[in-house]
Amino acid sequence: MADDQPPRVKRGVDEYASGANQAYTALSYLIGGIVVWGLVGWLVDRWLHLHGIGIAIGVVLGVVGGVWLVVLRMTKPGGKR
Repeated sequence: MADDQPPRVKRGVDEYASGANQAYTALSYLIGGIVVWGLVGWLVDRWLHLHGIGIAIGVVLGVVGGVWLVVLRMTKPGGKR
């Protein structure tokens, strides 16, 4: 009966990301979203002459997108985190 159980797999320290890695990943998603979408907003602003409204919308979209990616990344069930 003891032979029917699957062998246990030892999990190493490197298998899971450390807290610092997760924090840097979250920070890079947030900053990346703000920079990329802020740049897109700036380009739209220059193209349509919106006087700063495009940049503001781009930055807000970047923050929302970055938070959404962080939530998806940190709450992913199973698999690689």
